[in-house]
Amino acid sequence: MSIRTIWRKSLNVVMLSLTGACAAVTVSVLLFILGYLAWDGASSVNWDFFTQLPKPVGDVGGGMANAIVGSGKLLLLASLVGMPIGLLAGVYLAEFGGKTFPFIVRYTTDLLNGVPSIVIGIFAYAVVVVPMKHFSTLAGGFALGVMMIPIAVRSTEEFLRAVPTNLREGAMALGASKWKTVATVIVPAAFQGILTGLLLDVARVAGETAPLLFTAFGNRFWSPGWNQPIASLPVMIYTYAISPYEDWHRQAWAAGLVLLALVLVINVVSRVVMARRAAFLRG
Repeated sequence: MSIRTIWRKSLNVVMLSLTGACAAVTVSVLLFILGYLAWDGASSVNWDFFTQLPKPVGDVGGGMANAIVGSGKLLLLASLVGMPIGLLAGVYLAEFGGKTFPFIVRYTTDLLNGVPSIVIGIFAYAVVVVPMKHFSTLAGGFALGVMMIPIAVRSTEEFLRAVPTNLREGAMALGASKWKTVATVIVPAAFQGILTGLLLDVARVAGETAPLLFTAFGNRFWSPGWNQPIASLPVMIYTYAISPYEDWHRQAWAAGLVLLALVLVINVVSRVVMARRAAFLRG
């Protein structure tokens, strides 16, 4: 065996071991976070945590039912704001765009995706909270919706571009217009991929805290409607974690565990949808 062959095999073993070790470290970090959250917060995750309001300062127990419902309302409103805009913009870029304007849109989208979330919160505060003169669910949903737009745009565009060209040509050869081809052939063919991107988009904003501090603010009671301050899990975690009360610290860990579980579920669902799409394409 030549020296060159020995060197190549040795280098291959070293690089394979290095990449495997890095992968193991990545998985270990996630397992460590999950284990730490479970160790500190699992004892406080009970039926009361999901059904009761926070107790007054000094009282032990209570729950975060208002924050769980509040996070759901904020994510719903954010989806209604960010998903349609991102979806339609992605369709335009993939199917109707030219050169100059789409380049500007993509560049702007990438810049928006890199804007710190606290800046998005200040922007939403200026354009929604200040004119309304109070914090509200609408303001929080708007802030999260703005954060969802760039990811929705780019993921939609990429999945639409992955649709085979012969589907477009076949539909148009049968006499379908461009819009009808897109609406009835292209989008349905890429639907599972688009849905995956949108689910990951929801998971991306589910844990944001800074924009909500400027917009939804918080509420220790139920928040009916959409025009009042509202509690959310990220803000409750922040508030409870910096408090001097031990029981609040335990509930902050519990809320962190619930929030992380929610994000993991969304990611698992998106991976399942993507796997089914890949299996369908192979079949």
